[in-house]
Amino acid sequence: MDFFQDILVDTVMDGLHLLPFLFLTYLAMEYMEHWTETRSSAWVERAGRFGPFVGALLGVFPQCGFSAAAANLYAGRVITVGTLLSIFLSTSDEMVPLFISSHVPMETMAHILGMKGAIGMLCGCTLDAALRSLRVLGLQPRWKQHIQELCEDAHCHCEEETDSPWKAACVHTAHIFAFILLVTFALNVLVALFGEDKLSAVLTASPIMGHFLAGIIGLIPNCAASVVITQLYLSGVLTLGTMMSGLLVGAGVGLLVLYRVNLHRRQNIAITLLLYACGVAWGLLVDLLGVTL
Repeated sequence: MDFFQDILVDTVMDGLHLLPFLFLTYLAMEYMEHWTETRSSAWVERAGRFGPFVGALLGVFPQCGFSAAAANLYAGRVITVGTLLSIFLSTSDEMVPLFISSHVPMETMAHILGMKGAIGMLCGCTLDAALRSLRVLGLQPRWKQHIQELCEDAHCHCEEETDSPWKAACVHTAHIFAFILLVTFALNVLVALFGEDKLSAVLTASPIMGHFLAGIIGLIPNCAASVVITQLYLSGVLTLGTMMSGLLVGAGVGLLVLYRVNLHRRQNIAITLLLYACGVAWGLLVDLLGVTL
């Protein structure tokens, strides 16, 4: 019983850190829908070219809340898919707190965060540019979803209950928060039963395969994944490139929220595969070039 109680407490505490991000994101989206619906699409269309730069800078902060907020914003088509990818790639999750507690030099942390941010910017801008080129050629349809359609898809009926953006934001936050708690609790139980030692053994089984396995572990929407990968790097077991493969792919609960709020499953799968491919490819490149810190 104590086993499940401890996991439940950890799950709730981790979830509470996300609440401000979720609520403020939904509140901003509700205000945008209520008061700027006619202008928001054009504004985002113009600002989208710079979105990956801003997204990558925000993502380097040690909070997975930005990735959760980005997933919601993408589902409402407030940001581009390139901006979403840039945030997912640059998100650091538990890496920075572990570096600080292990007295890693600030210069080393700055270099790693700078690498993650630069990779996020480059990949996000490249993806947006490629999609714009396809649209010019008529090969990529312009599909858009308004924020109000998220209410209809989620069947929350907040648009029927009130015209207040604050109350609507509370309804949305409660729905997604409950979903995050439920899934995160299940994942925490599985990770606890499987054991971090086994995760470590999997990562160190083969130098090359370690990159691909680190990417798979990084996809787990749980802080334990980034903790294991970062600790193995700090102990000298993993190379910088292998750590980057796992941490670039790791987007905190961002992917979890994306699969919940964005009902276009093929898009979600494509984003996941693209995130994995980018993370592992850059991690392999770091080791190929012999980069060390």
